[in-house]
Amino acid sequence: MAKVIQLSLPNSIKVHKRNFKFLRVPFYFLMALLCSLSSPIMAAVPAINAASHPIINQITAPTSQLQQGKVLYDTGRFAEAVQVLQQAVKAYQNQGDTLSLAATLSNLSLAYQQLGKWTEAKQVIIESLNLLKGQQNSESLLVFAQSLDIQGRLQMATGQPEAALATWQQTEKIYTQLKNQSGLVKSLINQAQAWRSKGSYRRAVEILSQVNQKLQLQPDSIAKVVGLRSLGDTLLVMGNWEKSRAILEQSREIAEHLQSNADIGASFFSLGNNDRAQQQKASAIANYQKAVQVSPSPLIKAQAQLNLLSLLIEDGQLTAAKTLLPSIQSQLAQLPLSRATIYAQINFAQSLNKVLSAESGVLSTNSHSTPSIQYSSMSSQGSILSIQYSSMSSQDVAQILAKAIEQSRSLGDQQTEAYVLLSLGNLYEETHQWSEAQKLTQQALVLAQTSNAPEIAYRVDWQLGRLLWAQKDLKGAIAAYDAAVDTLQSLRRDLVAINQDVQFSFRDSVEPVYRQSVELLLQSQVGKPNEKTLDKARQRIEALQLAELDNFFREACLLGQSVALDKVVDQDNPTAAILYPIILPDQIQVIVKIPQQPLQHYSTTISQAEVNKILIELRKNLVNPAATNAVKTQSQQVYNWLIKPIESELQAKQVNTLVFVLDGALRNLPMASLYDGKQYLIEKYAIALSVGLQLLDPKPLVKQQIRALTAGLTQPPPNFPNFSPLPAIKSEVDLITKAGISTISLWDQQFTSSALEKEVSTVTFNVVHLATHGQFSSRAENTFILAADGPINVTQFDSLLRSRDESKPQAVELLFLSACQTAAGDNRAALGLAGAAVRAGARSTLASLWQIDDESTALFVGAFYKELKEGKVTKAEALRHAQIKLLQHPNYNTPSFWSAYVLIGNWL
Repeated sequence: MAKVIQLSLPNSIKVHKRNFKFLRVPFYFLMALLCSLSSPIMAAVPAINAASHPIINQITAPTSQLQQGKVLYDTGRFAEAVQVLQQAVKAYQNQGDTLSLAATLSNLSLAYQQLGKWTEAKQVIIESLNLLKGQQNSESLLVFAQSLDIQGRLQMATGQPEAALATWQQTEKIYTQLKNQSGLVKSLINQAQAWRSKGSYRRAVEILSQVNQKLQLQPDSIAKVVGLRSLGDTLLVMGNWEKSRAILEQSREIAEHLQSNADIGASFFSLGNNDRAQQQKASAIANYQKAVQVSPSPLIKAQAQLNLLSLLIEDGQLTAAKTLLPSIQSQLAQLPLSRATIYAQINFAQSLNKVLSAESGVLSTNSHSTPSIQYSSMSSQGSILSIQYSSMSSQDVAQILAKAIEQSRSLGDQQTEAYVLLSLGNLYEETHQWSEAQKLTQQALVLAQTSNAPEIAYRVDWQLGRLLWAQKDLKGAIAAYDAAVDTLQSLRRDLVAINQDVQFSFRDSVEPVYRQSVELLLQSQVGKPNEKTLDKARQRIEALQLAELDNFFREACLLGQSVALDKVVDQDNPTAAILYPIILPDQIQVIVKIPQQPLQHYSTTISQAEVNKILIELRKNLVNPAATNAVKTQSQQVYNWLIKPIESELQAKQVNTLVFVLDGALRNLPMASLYDGKQYLIEKYAIALSVGLQLLDPKPLVKQQIRALTAGLTQPPPNFPNFSPLPAIKSEVDLITKAGISTISLWDQQFTSSALEKEVSTVTFNVVHLATHGQFSSRAENTFILAADGPINVTQFDSLLRSRDESKPQAVELLFLSACQTAAGDNRAALGLAGAAVRAGARSTLASLWQIDDESTALFVGAFYKELKEGKVTKAEALRHAQIKLLQHPNYNTPSFWSAYVLIGNWL
């Protein structure tokens, strides 16, 4: 067994204790390793005209200082830029050059912002704008607009998206007046960012479409290349990968036409990021390699190689990854000292550590002693250490990070220093040197909070929680996890925009925070957990599920008013119980809410790997009509985890409806198919699912007023050959009509996305029934239903179905998605189903987890609507009766037929 290394904390890394007040405001992008759209541009000082400036020779000095400040800023040396710009400010004040002074002050604000010095940044930008007020000549207006751009960025960074939007709308007017197209494009892209931050996704997309139109009208130029690339990068962040790719390709083509190798390389880099987001690894690797070959920029070369390295490591190609190490080391050595350089070194160190861990299983060293970290003083270029992989250990990784700490301090960049300290603390954590790891982590937390970087702060709190937990300080660990979760909640709208190139991954960097927090909460209780702890635990899991949906859509969802499920079962539906199963690493925990009772809790000790194995096998068997015996055996195991411990109490309280808030792989299973040894769960209970702990306006469907808008497609579009014809779906609508439901129908070629949207906005109905192929996936772009003119993506559902005010009587009470299925081989595909339910805005959604025989579907649909119309039952009970009708049918009595349908949302 390899020996675990003991890392020594460098003497130069002192832990400073500071008093601080955490600024809980959003911060939008971690320092990206790509040139992102949000990177601000310094304001330009108007060109000096000798005729209008007789003292031209006297003002050369401050102009030179301003240019020097810009160079320092562009290379990420922000603290030095501040010093130089402060000197330029004094010089322009002495000369009485108001316009140049205003431009320099706004640039100084920008540099202060990069250092997280928000008070100073606000003070100087206000001073700049005050100097420019009332001036109407074109030069003054241009500087005024550029200063407003910088003020908008400050407002955005300090959690004021509405103020930022208003500021950027003002710059739009000025740029329009000046006929400055590049400024106008920049202003519109900034506005799109603000709208998206406010949750107005559609408005953001509309603005970006407008930007694209403006760019297409411009003649080919480097400015157009940069504008298109910025637009493509923004669309990538927003999850619109297809449009992003098309625009990035156009940017690359124009750059090639203009023979601009710098822009060609940057375009290949952006295209690689697009491929990576879509998990097109081979194409991503090719584009990163092209960026390295073409770009003259050492930074782009290093960034592309670092992304390529992490891709190879993810893919398990360690031999290929190791061959990259010397060239990356060489590229990093060429970079001047800057924030981008330090982030590149962190990235490199983290990837090195992953290679070492993957090869050895534990961190190891060739030395049997416990060496201290030693490194030479920083060179003027700030190059990283010269290391040979063949003899590399975690000690070398720590040395790279320790050097990066010195470099960030020399730049006065607290945010970057926090991130390096976090990474070095993590390395000490992995070697179980708890005390040293905790000192580094606590210092990182102070710096992250004082530099207003909550996207780093939550990770630091999480790391601190793990360290305290490992040292048995459960109270301190819970407080740290609470802080991490609180910060994540404040970042809900912004998590989706954090750049992937700082190795942000939802499943690696967000989901574990919630799960570990729940595990810690339940573990911290001696004996039976109290109700307060149980409520906190289930709210954590709900927060995780909402964060998953945010990540799915690349924007915040479910921010509206709703009613707590507990209130619904206690007051409106006292025969329903709510179950919250939680899958943890070594057990399944179940929290249960029974009407008029405090929360209850029970658990089963079993590894998460074993749970997932059983659930995956059960899911495969459920779709096979010949595997009924295997289904019964496996589903009884799940029944024993979730239902058996509470079964007698459910019966004693006369519960007849079970509402599940499912976790993880459980979401891919229909709870109706659980088996107790004699009966399926559906034979005893009506069953529904909920995305979270709350419902939007939970009201029962008024039986006499059911009106359905139906649409169906018997033949899929020609370019979708993998989907079979559905000849029996017309009988679905016939059976809906026979059940006494008033219907308006769109069939085959009539059923287009535009026709459906038109009907939605003009016809009175409260049920939408779509009988067509569809697919649910863990990726939004692969979640859709088919219309005659092609797929209607889940991201379009809100524009189709939310055009009606939900407060009106004709709000969509039920969305029925017939003949849909979850994507094959996608263990998180039910996320797409939940996403469709949320995006549609319907109070209830009924859909199939897999496609079943369309004749049995017609029978099921007819029975469901008949119960809904004639019976005095809830939607969940109508679903149960329809499923039992199939279960009792000699041709359809296996779970593969009757259990496919699930009800999400309001079950009343």
